[in-house]
Amino acid sequence: MPATRGVKRAASKSTTSSAASVPKNKKKRTPFQLEIPTAPKKRGRVLTCGQGDVGQLGLGESILETSKFKHVTALGDKVVDVCAGGMHTVALDCNGKVWTYGCNDEGALGRTTSGEKDEGTPKTVSLPSKAVLVTAGDSHSAALMENGDVYAWGAFRDSHGSMGLVVRGREGKSCKDPVKVDIGETAAAIASGGDHLVILSTTGNVYTMGCGEQGQLGRLTQRSASRESRQGFSALLVPSKVNLKRLIGRIWAGSHATFVLDANTDKVFAFGLNNYGQLGISGEKRRGALYVPAECDAFGAVGARWSSVAVGQHHSLALDHHGQVYAVGRCEYGRLGLGDRTGDAEALEPIPALQDKKCISIATGTSSSFAVTDTGEVWSWGMGSEGQLGTGKCNDEPSPTLATLPQVEGCTARHISGGGQHTVLLVEDPASRKEETPPPEKETEEEKAEEKSEEEIDEEEEEKPKRKRAKKQEKEEEDEVTSTSTDKSKEDAKPQKINGDEKKETPMEVDETDKQEEQKQEDDQTDKPSETTPEQPEDKPDQKLETDTSSQDTQTSLESQTSQEKDEKTEENPDVEMQDTSDKVNGTPEEKIETKSVEGLLQNANPITTTA
Repeated sequence: MPATRGVKRAASKSTTSSAASVPKNKKKRTPFQLEIPTAPKKRGRVLTCGQGDVGQLGLGESILETSKFKHVTALGDKVVDVCAGGMHTVALDCNGKVWTYGCNDEGALGRTTSGEKDEGTPKTVSLPSKAVLVTAGDSHSAALMENGDVYAWGAFRDSHGSMGLVVRGREGKSCKDPVKVDIGETAAAIASGGDHLVILSTTGNVYTMGCGEQGQLGRLTQRSASRESRQGFSALLVPSKVNLKRLIGRIWAGSHATFVLDANTDKVFAFGLNNYGQLGISGEKRRGALYVPAECDAFGAVGARWSSVAVGQHHSLALDHHGQVYAVGRCEYGRLGLGDRTGDAEALEPIPALQDKKCISIATGTSSSFAVTDTGEVWSWGMGSEGQLGTGKCNDEPSPTLATLPQVEGCTARHISGGGQHTVLLVEDPASRKEETPPPEKETEEEKAEEKSEEEIDEEEEEKPKRKRAKKQEKEEEDEVTSTSTDKSKEDAKPQKINGDEKKETPMEVDETDKQEEQKQEDDQTDKPSETTPEQPEDKPDQKLETDTSSQDTQTSLESQTSQEKDEKTEENPDVEMQDTSDKVNGTPEEKIETKSVEGLLQNANPITTTA
């Protein structure tokens, strides 16, 4: 019986189970996420060449132009990134500080200046945190902070003049100080064109702001890309997302164009001015401006993986992951590096002079091109009328030519950037690499004392066995001498004399006090010889000679035994007069007691030794 209309039929168990079942092998999509970059680690010095009439060289007021690269000494040797703008320069040091110098008419330096000298002197920009990346356009600059924030200063320009940087009221306003550019997301990269700024978020979205007259913003139609449109400045100076319908992994910007790299397919897309085919887009879209992103078929035809793109006014350079350089676009002034030719390059063409080189950095000026190899060579070509090629001449070069670098031992070129009329080069300094490793901490006085005491303890431990052996040997010698003296004293009636002195077991030192007493006694004896009696030596204190404490007891016993033997002999032979051993030496008054060794005394004892 059919179910009543309007009453929902209950689902059976089989239907419920089948509807709830989900394919087990279906994988969840992981969200795309880019990381905030860190500042480069390799530090070095900045070299520059070209035109510097507004201080963009940073070489001081005395050097307004140079056709050879010269060191910007005011920046030191701790710079990790540098970028040339239209008429100014921006540098980043290893501490995250941003330095600027050059023209400041539109606020491109991001700081207040008091005159031309102040503008041409590199000074820091006040930012809330450390920067990890810097960019520069014709009249603006930008910096990416370590927390993913973006700050910019200066102004953009279009065909009507200055546009300003931010919207205030209904007008654009230039910024002399850095202002935060809010895109509602965390930024992972930034790129500056001539008069526009491109920001890549960590989620792979692209945001643009600035001049869009040539389609370089990629999100506005030709009519709405003008300041005279209904939306006016708010559509241009407020960063907005480009509708790319894909995740982007890299961004590059030039004079009037923007390039992006698909993070999944490695395909290159571009938008902006393509009047000479400089975007690598052929067919119907060539010879005009592209206001929406389009795939670059010339890049796809090469079939390479791209690591960098540099965009000039009417030409572009591309660097693949093998280090090969390609060129496309306008050929005048030799900017393509393809030699003397009259036709433009409609497709990417490898530069013959660099095919056997591995390049690590490329750059373009308005009508010039540059490349740095992994060996530190700097090659330049194109327009050189302002000396911006760094070859030592002001000539145009249709093919890559080696630039003239200062002869600094160990310095290697790593990064190059082309401006409107000048060029900047970052040269890695080997001395700065050593500074990356922190120096060892200085030892405190307490640590030194502890180490010293430990060393002394070790030395004492090593000397202990030596002292024991020496003491043992010394004791054996003393015992031997003592036993010999005891045996001789028993055989002789009186102590054996050697040169009038009693035999000494070991070298002795004479006490200075005893010397004075003995000298006084000798003087008294000389004045009054009649008062001296045989019994006087017994009353008179004996000679005091310092001996080792280990043999003191033995010496005392020996003296007592000798004294006893003397008394016994005197009783047996009363006529024999006892000799004075303390005051006379061989019958002559002793003048001075000298310290002598046992060996020396024994040598002199043989011819004059007397026995009782």
